[in-house]
Amino acid sequence: MSILALDAGTTGVTALLISADLAVIAKGYSEFPQHFPADGWVEHDPGEIWAATLTATRALLATPQAQDDPPTAVGITNQRETICFWDRETMGAPRRAIVWQDRRTAGICATMREAGHEPMVEQRTGLRLDPYFSGTKLAWVRSEDTMTWQRVAGGDVAVGTVDSYLVARLTRGVHHVTDPSNASRTLLYDLHTGDWSPELLDLFGVPRAALPDIVASYGVIGRTDPSCFLGLDLPIASILGDQQAALFGQGCFAPGSSKCTYGTGSFVLVNTGEAIVPSRSGLLTTVAWQHPDGRREHALEGAVFVTGAAVQWLRDGLGIITDAAETEALARSVPDAGGVVFVPALTGLGAPDWDPYARGTIMGITRGTTRAHLVRATLEAIAFEVRDVVDLMTREAGLALPQLSVDGGAAANGFLCQVQADQLGVPVVRSAELQATGLGAGIAAGIGTGLWSSTDEVSQRLRAAADARFEPAPQDASAHRRWRVAVERSKGWARLR
Repeated sequence: MSILALDAGTTGVTALLISADLAVIAKGYSEFPQHFPADGWVEHDPGEIWAATLTATRALLATPQAQDDPPTAVGITNQRETICFWDRETMGAPRRAIVWQDRRTAGICATMREAGHEPMVEQRTGLRLDPYFSGTKLAWVRSEDTMTWQRVAGGDVAVGTVDSYLVARLTRGVHHVTDPSNASRTLLYDLHTGDWSPELLDLFGVPRAALPDIVASYGVIGRTDPSCFLGLDLPIASILGDQQAALFGQGCFAPGSSKCTYGTGSFVLVNTGEAIVPSRSGLLTTVAWQHPDGRREHALEGAVFVTGAAVQWLRDGLGIITDAAETEALARSVPDAGGVVFVPALTGLGAPDWDPYARGTIMGITRGTTRAHLVRATLEAIAFEVRDVVDLMTREAGLALPQLSVDGGAAANGFLCQVQADQLGVPVVRSAELQATGLGAGIAAGIGTGLWSSTDEVSQRLRAAADARFEPAPQDASAHRRWRVAVERSKGWARLR
């Protein structure tokens, strides 16, 4: 028996086939286009996400492994705060999705903050007023795209995060659902009641009828329609936002366990169990997952918006590398960054600084600066960003971090993992499966359909499969001090017009 996991990320969709012994035995992948219609705006075409889902799944099904061990259920994980719109009958999108990286709602956030709404929002949601989250994007569409919003208000167009859109496409519109790990990222979900908040819906002007129903994070939710999903008739048995899925996939089931996923951005989460731990210093409180019996577990999260995307920018924007795999050797080819500091605030700053007006900053360039120095500075920046979040997290939650479990594409970079261990002063343990987001969705679906008996069984298997452990060496305190000075100088840049 095997599980199909669909990981709908920010730049592409990965399909994984996960065997009963928790091995990823087949993969399919398809990128989809990124759209940047204005400065600070980032959009996706939902139809292109769906096409990539079909392409990735078709590639997986063509493998010998899938032929020998076809999937028995499907799990979904996804980029979280991106908001989609689709016609309930035709499944067509009346407008592009607004992506989590998009900064266009900074003014809406400022206006709401000045009106005194942020304390209530933080108390109900565990979040802050920031363009990152879905609610402000819906408020923007309501005021700026009245044609789409009229269809939303009239009931013809549904709204939801990417998981909701995919479930709608997979079931031919039969199910309009989400789970708390995604709902808790919208600014519309009350952590304390476990449901959409009437007060928050009123604040952002969102009709409840347009939103999905909230279901458990795992357990059978519905079935795929074979007429629209490559002939597959499978139970949909999990929905998890990508970072919560990675927490699940790393086996972080006990309170105090933590992980960092290096993807487009980097996200550090620590499991706080059933306790809702509020943050006063820039962390986010979020639902980790909801069990089928209704119990909800929570997490503290630090969100860094641009990490892997900075390496992608070196490749696609500057053209100084041709492949991300080059960066480790280039970084090791120089003894240090030559005084160069790169703050990759390409879409503003997330935790702990939270400045949507910050922009990317490179400091310390001289005539002796080479591409190797810039590459090394980029990898060091990722480690510094994660350190800032972990330092805050351990102070605020009162937790001692015994180690950090890491996954995601950039975790394959041994130089990055070592610098991260050095900066944190604790071991970094790399997962055997770097795509822990998809693995987590697959594990949840497997538990939801009885393939695995419990999280205890899964934990034992995952502990035995760790790939590498990086022990910390003495850290360079001056390098982090220079980093913090550069971060301060990057702030507010977009206001200077």
